[in-house]
Amino acid sequence: MATLKLTQRKSRNGCDRRQLDTLRSLGLRRIGHTVEVVDNPQTRGMIAKVRHIVEVHES
Repeated sequence: MATLKLTQRKSRNGCDRRQLDTLRSLGLRRIGHTVEVVDNPQTRGMIAKVRHIVEVHES
């Protein structure tokens, strides 16, 4: 199954509650933190909500 590498590149300051919850659900905790997530429609939807904060690398 394909995976995506997500890296948080910007601060969570100024985000609304839903964006904070989305970042937590993706497993991102701080700037520079990288996680691998499964590439599926649910994950892609979460990434779309916080696309201005994260950087995506397809692997």
